[in-house]
Amino acid sequence: MTIKEIFDSMEYGPAPESAAEALAWLVDQGSRFGHFINGEYTAAGEGFDSRNPATGEVLASLTQATQADVDAAVEAARKAQGKWEALGGPGRAKYLYAIARLLQKHSRLFAVLETLDNGKPIRESRDIDIPLAQRHFYYHAGMAQLMESELPGAEALGVCGQIIPWNFPLLMLAWKIAPAIAMGNTVVLKPAEYTSLTALLFADICRQAGLPKGVVNIVTGDGAVGEMITAADVDKIAFTGSTSVGRKIREATAGSGKTLTLELGGKSPYIVFDDADLDSAIEGLVDAIWFNQGQVCCAGSRLLVQEGIAERFYSKLKARMDGLRVGSPLDKCVDVGAVVDPVQLETISGLVAANTAGTMHQAQVEMPEGGCFYPPTLIEGLSPADPLMQEEIFGPVLVSCTFRTPAEAVELANNTRYGLAATVWTENVNLALDMAPKLAAGVVWVNGTNMFDAAAGFGGVRESGFGREGGWEGLAAYTRPKAKAKPLAKVEPFEGNGAPADPLDRTAKLYIGGKQARPDGGYSQAVYGKSGALLGHAGLANRKDVRNAVEAAAGAQSWSKTTGHLRAQILYYIGENLSARAAEFAARIDAMTGKKSGTEEVEAAIQRLFTAAAWADKYDGQVHGVPIRGVALAMKEPVGVIGALCADEAPLLGLVSAMAPAIAMGNRVVLAASEAFPLAATDFYQVLDTSDVPAGVVNILTGSHAELAKALSSHLNVDAVWSFSSSDLSAAIEAASAGNLKRTWVNNGTATDWMQDQTKRFLQEATEVKNIWVPYGE
Repeated sequence: MTIKEIFDSMEYGPAPESAAEALAWLVDQGSRFGHFINGEYTAAGEGFDSRNPATGEVLASLTQATQADVDAAVEAARKAQGKWEALGGPGRAKYLYAIARLLQKHSRLFAVLETLDNGKPIRESRDIDIPLAQRHFYYHAGMAQLMESELPGAEALGVCGQIIPWNFPLLMLAWKIAPAIAMGNTVVLKPAEYTSLTALLFADICRQAGLPKGVVNIVTGDGAVGEMITAADVDKIAFTGSTSVGRKIREATAGSGKTLTLELGGKSPYIVFDDADLDSAIEGLVDAIWFNQGQVCCAGSRLLVQEGIAERFYSKLKARMDGLRVGSPLDKCVDVGAVVDPVQLETISGLVAANTAGTMHQAQVEMPEGGCFYPPTLIEGLSPADPLMQEEIFGPVLVSCTFRTPAEAVELANNTRYGLAATVWTENVNLALDMAPKLAAGVVWVNGTNMFDAAAGFGGVRESGFGREGGWEGLAAYTRPKAKAKPLAKVEPFEGNGAPADPLDRTAKLYIGGKQARPDGGYSQAVYGKSGALLGHAGLANRKDVRNAVEAAAGAQSWSKTTGHLRAQILYYIGENLSARAAEFAARIDAMTGKKSGTEEVEAAIQRLFTAAAWADKYDGQVHGVPIRGVALAMKEPVGVIGALCADEAPLLGLVSAMAPAIAMGNRVVLAASEAFPLAATDFYQVLDTSDVPAGVVNILTGSHAELAKALSSHLNVDAVWSFSSSDLSAAIEAASAGNLKRTWVNNGTATDWMQDQTKRFLQEATEVKNIWVPYGE
């Protein structure tokens, strides 16, 4: 073919990448691998084959880890952790820099091995996966260097168990290992069964960098190995994978005291408005859904097109689909490679075959013979309730429907149980920045898609998990405040003989939706002072009262849209009104607790209100320095509806310390007052009534913490549950929270010093970080 003919036809010629070096490396290892434990490869044992999904050829034999292997890896990590943390941030930074440089030196080897093992096109592994993995180690080397000056109150968690998926094997490893070891932790990592080879190559990089033995340990195997790591003596579990497995991990770790972060599934909307640059939007869509064969948790798999341009957009999209090249992933001209495994291919095919709605178009492209290939597919005309609009397919399948108005687009986009990412295409920056805060997603891309960087945290909301990876916010998952934990004793109420301290009836009601409400069950409990005198009665709330309180909180959603300035004014007003009744509240606390600390507790509560008010319009986000011509805006948003079991030992201060930062950030709260000393809380709602607090923003229940915890943590419209109860409820709360994977913050039976101001920690727990990527320029 002449050059003229090539320019006339614009046909691609093959551009194969040589696999010789990667295959030679496998042969040098004997094509058989054990684990990487305590700085050494173990002898290969019985296990399974790792295959090239494009050809079915066996690449290497891997070892199935046993319980003894996992125990040895955890023991090695535990032994190494103290010395590794004591090395200090600058000392650890040197090793992370060395790893980053070695990843650069061997970048082509990693890229080819990743493509052989995973099936993704070499262009993607070469230009995206491997450079991003390098970037994470460079970035977190800097974080290690800065830890002592910028995070002086933080320390490492200890040993981290990490479980990663098969869609981005080396990149997910970097996301997990780099921040963990930067902060002084050691790790035991399990790569995916299908794609373990680059993790084992990375182990060799750790040896070349001189990383101390035991800091990084890698064990291979199936899901049973992940279960072993989850149950092992580790301090944290970091998991990326399916929502169903994430839910099981949440249940398995409940009450263990292990820190948990979950980055789970998604069904991300890709919204195209009628003023968008359609050709650019289509190219973005190619990257959104056919990048890595659609095997991306944040893939733009739900296309929402404004009705006026739908026909033209679909026509252009189909033409572009028919121009995609599907074939050998090692061909640098290929757009779509192989699905990771025959099992995944069968899953994709089954989901599409079971669909009977809409109209399907599959790309008219030449398909390879053999291998795990699936054609790029578009199914248009679906309704929001159709299974393929709700279920994660995890393949090169795009589903679509139309919308008319921006409000309808938001409704359709948020009509999912997931909340990982979203994409908005429009030339109207006002519209884009109006849409972004309304979308239930941890990441929003404007006029672009699949943009990632170590400086900008990534993670989801709802059933897409919790926690962030990357950026300053991602470090919270691998550090904890320096403090010595003290056990918390159960606070028991006083008993009495029924004689009232005051003949005036003091039966307190619940506080729901801005009104006093009788408990649904019609029961109340007597509250006695230390001398046995009857101080009053408090209602016993049940699950129906929780339901009513959550409904009231959900109905107050407009509170989240108010300005920080307005919320600050109301918090100052609450503090002023509490101050006016300080002596009364102090006397009530002293009477209930039998102590003389009421005055001090009330003064501290007033200061907590003022501090939360001060932060309400100052707890700002950030503009991340990401390597694009544009910005990544890290916006701090309210979690939503928070249920909190308040401290028993500090009946007023514990309640105010939880309530004030939560509502300062725009959350609505359902507070379970101190079980032993509830009357301070029921007096407090009189202060709320006179302080312009909108109905439903603060709801106060009294009664059994065990019963209220069960109802709050299992309620699907509660977004987070905090527990500072002296009852041992952490395990029950975390297990029940798996239903909708809500965030939890529990005390695990440890005491809190309520006289110490911990408002910053409460602010952190009361917010989600949403990163909004906004490119600019022509």
